[in-house]
Amino acid sequence: MLNILKNQDPKIADAIILELERQRNVIELIPSENFVSPAVLESLGSVLTNKYAEGYPGSRYYGGTENVDVIENLARERAKELFGAEHVNVQPLSGAPANIAAYFALLEPGDTILGMDLSHGGHLTHGSPVTYMSKIFNFIRYKTNKETGLIDYENLRQMAIENKPKLILVGYSAYSREIDYEKIKQIADEVKAMTMADIAHIAGLIAGGAMKNPVPLFDVVTTTTHKTLRGPRGGMIMCKEKFAKQIDKAVFPGFQGGPHEHNIAAKAVAFKEAIQPEFREYAKQILLNAKALEKTLKELDFKIMFGQTENHLLLIDLSNKNISGKEAQELLDKVNITCNKNMIPDDPRKPMDPSGIRLGTPAMTTRGFKESDFEIVGDLISRTLENKADETALAEIKNEVLELTRKFPLYPELSAK
Repeated sequence: MLNILKNQDPKIADAIILELERQRNVIELIPSENFVSPAVLESLGSVLTNKYAEGYPGSRYYGGTENVDVIENLARERAKELFGAEHVNVQPLSGAPANIAAYFALLEPGDTILGMDLSHGGHLTHGSPVTYMSKIFNFIRYKTNKETGLIDYENLRQMAIENKPKLILVGYSAYSREIDYEKIKQIADEVKAMTMADIAHIAGLIAGGAMKNPVPLFDVVTTTTHKTLRGPRGGMIMCKEKFAKQIDKAVFPGFQGGPHEHNIAAKAVAFKEAIQPEFREYAKQILLNAKALEKTLKELDFKIMFGQTENHLLLIDLSNKNISGKEAQELLDKVNITCNKNMIPDDPRKPMDPSGIRLGTPAMTTRGFKESDFEIVGDLISRTLENKADETALAEIKNEVLELTRKFPLYPELSAK
């Protein structure tokens, strides 16, 4: 592994090898992370990284694009098959650029977008005041119902009637429930708004048939290609055919230059993997594992936000555990359990030191964890937070984590030597 790099740049090679060892030895619970296949890794490191290909297949601004045209067309066709999309653009570099390109394709500066509040599970690009997009478009933010844990659809409808948005946006980064896309579409039709779904977190669950698919219903759907879809770090936009030219022009030349064809090849590989029957079993297991983790944590007196999980993640309020999200993240890091601190709805604490943590099951499901393993994980999390001042206990927990991860080898074909 990395024989050339070791000779040419040993410091970088050493850091990569250490990262491989870290990934092998941790229980990875960050919902937005996953482990790609060796085939995806191989595509990312291919000679395609050398090729400039501004434009789209059959209409490029550079010569020598006959091979990357084949690859990009395969990526688009596979994505269409996977999600039932009429049109696909696979060039966005990540989820945020995909969202921004979609806004510019559909809207004019100053137009109103009704999107989910960040503290209730939305995403920065859905209108957070700290983003530049919030200075260009008029974002109105809806929230969840504190009692039911669900999006308050009637309140959303009233907000739509009152504010007359040009676009209604759904999707999330820390919300653990299913979305009623048909109800959103009805509301949008009532106020003559367009519909957009950001499925970055749940794309793999949708592709695997484990969650509802908004693509045939909504005007535009954006996603990342990593997370549950288990592909390379990148983005994608799917839309109705009537918006195809607008979307493509917004991505290039409107917002981006040359596409990353090595990344697009890796997307194509991941899409092919996701079409296979085994991926449907994977998506189903993600949900089973999330419910097992939820059940264990509830029994251990952890407060699950939004009432329960219906997807791959859990947002946990730690207020009753006398520990902040930041402290919990750092403590769990010490025992080789990786998660991320996260705000809870209307969190009284600051974003960098919030009240909650966010946990997800995709990565360890990739490694082979089943429900019984996640029951162990829930117990390990609880014991870690209960013994935050006991170094001996924390050392014992870390050993248990290492013992568990060794049962599920990661990238055995890659040698760290």
